Amino acid sequence: MESAGRTQAARDRVPRIDPYGFERPEDFDYAAYEEFFSAYLVVLTRRAIKWSKLLKGGGSVQKSMTVKRYIRKGIPLEHRARVWMGVSGAQAQMDRNPGYYQRLLEGERDSRLEEAIRTDMNRTFPDNVRFRKGADPCLQRTLYNVLLAYGHHNRDVGYCQGMNFVAGYLILMTESEEESFWLLDTLVGSILPDYYSPSMLGLKTDQEVLGELVRTRLPAVAALMDRHGVPWTLVVSRWFLCLFVDVLPVETVLRIWDCLFSEGSKVIFRVALTLIKRHQSFILEASSFTDICEKFREITKGSFVTECHTFMQKIFSEPGSLSAARIARLREHCRARLLARG
Repeated sequence: MESAGRTQAARDRVPRIDPYGFERPEDFDYAAYEEFFSAYLVVLTRRAIKWSKLLKGGGSVQKSMTVKRYIRKGIPLEHRARVWMGVSGAQAQMDRNPGYYQRLLEGERDSRLEEAIRTDMNRTFPDNVRFRKGADPCLQRTLYNVLLAYGHHNRDVGYCQGMNFVAGYLILMTESEEESFWLLDTLVGSILPDYYSPSMLGLKTDQEVLGELVRTRLPAVAALMDRHGVPWTLVVSRWFLCLFVDVLPVETVLRIWDCLFSEGSKVIFRVALTLIKRHQSFILEASSFTDICEKFREITKGSFVTECHTFMQKIFSEPGSLSAARIARLREHCRARLLARG
């Protein structure tokens, strides 16, 4: 009874809708979240003071060892858009191309592109009150514009499912169509090349790279996957394609993205390896194809991923060294293997 009382009291104190507009699910653990957030609030307050001093005076944020260290410890919400724009290079691109975004929106129409984007509008964050048609303003229109402009800008990619979720998060963070467009361009064009192209070769390559990393670092898990014939793409494609959106809790995803914009795509491998390594014994309990898939869904839930500050510390310690050179070599090897398969 006492536990139930604590849960109800926490439910009364914690808003049903989070600060980003997402409704909390029916099985949301209010008591555990309140306990975590009361401690995390202390961290956020301390980081906010440090960031305010660092960013004093305005101007674009440039990469440095200090900025990298600060980013790994989390960017306060009020500074997140500015820091992402600065460290990713999106701000420089936007400054070099004044008026370009608006010209894209006013350019020649492409009915196939428009229809593909429109089809996904109602499927994008149905659990977020700001993306519902009745919202004022409704972010569906903003999302449509960003995706349409990007489709005109990068005709090789056009529009690919998954981009809607990524662009949606960018809009929630920046509250700016143009900034969201340039951040999306940085992700799709630079940080995650060929993830969203028609062949999705970059995405398929990186899933294979994760498989190779697991094979050398967590061989028992790799052996289990091989034994039951479970392809990596089946259990991790959403991790890579949606950058953990709708996979991990919102605040944890944003902390991952802080580092993604600063340090590049190897952060995705760090997150994936940490999840698998932390839950290795749980995964190894699986005895069938279906069981393995279910275990991979389960490891993205619970306190380990909700407590985002501790989780981010783990992704930079648990997987060990993960050099850019090693990732590049593995990508070259895996890409060649995929192309040979046809």
